[in-house]
Amino acid sequence: MFQKIIAFALIPVITMITGGIIAVIKKPGGNLRSLILHFAAGVVFSVVAVEILPDIIKNHLPVYTIIGFAIGFLAMTGIRHFTVEGETNSSSTKGKIPWGIITGIGVDIIIDGFLLGIAFAAGHTEGVLLAIALSVEFLSLGMATSTSLANENISKKRSLITVIVLAAIFFASAILGAAVLRNASHEVMDTVLSFGLSALLFLITEELLKEAHEEKETIWHTSAFFFGFLVFLILGMYV
Repeated sequence: MFQKIIAFALIPVITMITGGIIAVIKKPGGNLRSLILHFAAGVVFSVVAVEILPDIIKNHLPVYTIIGFAIGFLAMTGIRHFTVEGETNSSSTKGKIPWGIITGIGVDIIIDGFLLGIAFAAGHTEGVLLAIALSVEFLSLGMATSTSLANENISKKRSLITVIVLAAIFFASAILGAAVLRNASHEVMDTVLSFGLSALLFLITEELLKEAHEEKETIWHTSAFFFGFLVFLILGMYV
C-alpha cells in the first residue's frame, strides 16, 4: 500500500512544482494573476464542499466540529495578526514572504495529504481518483503560490524553493495519513477535518480572493472561480 501511495502522491507533487515553475519562468501580469487566484480559490472551495464537509456531516459530532473549527479560525487569525503586524512595523512589505497565504496553502496541502493517505487505506480506486483530482488543484496552487510570491518581489529561487517545500509537506502528510489517521477515531478525524475546513475558508476569503480582487474585477475573473469549482466537483464525482 505504501508503494502505491508513494507513486500516486508524486503526481500532485509534480503538478504543483510544474505550476510553480510556469509562474516563476514568466511572472504573470495583473489580469492573469487575478485569474489564477480566482481559479485556485474555486478549486479549494470545491475541495471543502466535495471532500471535507460531507465527512464532517456524516460523523455528526457537533462538539468536536466546533472545537476543530474554532481552533482553525483562531490559528489562522493569529497568524494573520502577527504577519500583518510585522508588515506594518516594516518600512516595506516587498521582498517579504506573505505568510498568511503560504500558511493557508500549507494547511490545505496537509489536509489533502491526509485525505489521500486515508483514501488509499480505504481502497486502491479511491486513492487513484483522488490523486488525479488533487493534481488539478495542486497545479493551480503551485501557480498561485509563485504568483503571490512574485508579487512581493520574492526571488525566483526562493519562490521555487517555497513551492518545493510545500509539495514535500503534502508528500509527507500523505504517508502520515495512511500510517496514523486511518486508525484514528471518529472524534479525532472530525476535529482534524473541522480545523482544515475553517483554515481553508479563511484561505479562500481572506487570502486568495482578497489578493485576487486587487485587480479590477471582470466577468472572466468571476468565471475562473466558478470554473475551478466545477472542475474539482466533476472530478470529485468519480472519487
